[in-house]
Amino acid sequence: MPAQAGIQHLEELDHPPSRVMTAEETERQMTGAEVLDVSRDAIMTLILVASPVMLVGLAVGLAISLLQALTQIQEMTIAFVPKILAIFVSLLVALPFMAEKLHAEMLRIAARIATPL
Repeated sequence: MPAQAGIQHLEELDHPPSRVMTAEETERQMTGAEVLDVSRDAIMTLILVASPVMLVGLAVGLAISLLQALTQIQEMTIAFVPKILAIFVSLLVALPFMAEKLHAEMLRIAARIATPL
């Protein structure tokens, strides 16, 4: 394949041939407000799902660093094992909550896809 043909082929991939949208397709396009609603819901779900594990990691890290400061033990590896164990336990405890929130978000997104706008 000559170099020019390769470049033309790449340009075709970047810019597919445009076509006129039908009236039904135009009616079903999401507006900017709907995109922002979906994005806001997704970000809030992300925060709700991640926060239990992050807060446990923060609390354990703070407690260990306070203990290290009080005892003047400055070993960096001491903080890792308790923090990993606490995060693992918090994942086991919070997993049903996390799964329920993610499932609810997926149902909201699927409902938006399935119903006409």
